[in-house]
Amino acid sequence: MPTYEYECKVCSHTFDVFQNMSDTPLKTCPKCGKELRRLINGGSGIIFKGSGFYVTDKSGKNTSVPAKPKHADDKPAATESSAPNVPKSDTAEKVAG
Repeated sequence: MPTYEYECKVCSHTFDVFQNMSDTPLKTCPKCGKELRRLINGGSGIIFKGSGFYVTDKSGKNTSVPAKPKHADDKPAATESSAPNVPKSDTAEKVAG
């Protein structure tokens, strides 16, 4: 059932009323008995219920763990530990000299 907001044209009294859409609009102010006008408002907007509408919602999956390779022959990218063994003293002399 929608909420309608009314305002008195004389005393500026405002109030809200729950009415069916098929109900006739109110005509008289409950405070002073003069003429009312129904105000147009934006409504409450759309309300999404349930999960899955926001990035911060939990989907039940742990997304922080990196994906595993699909095939057994797929290997992770080379890291510093898999680089060829080069003595550090040799590299230091080449850079300095």
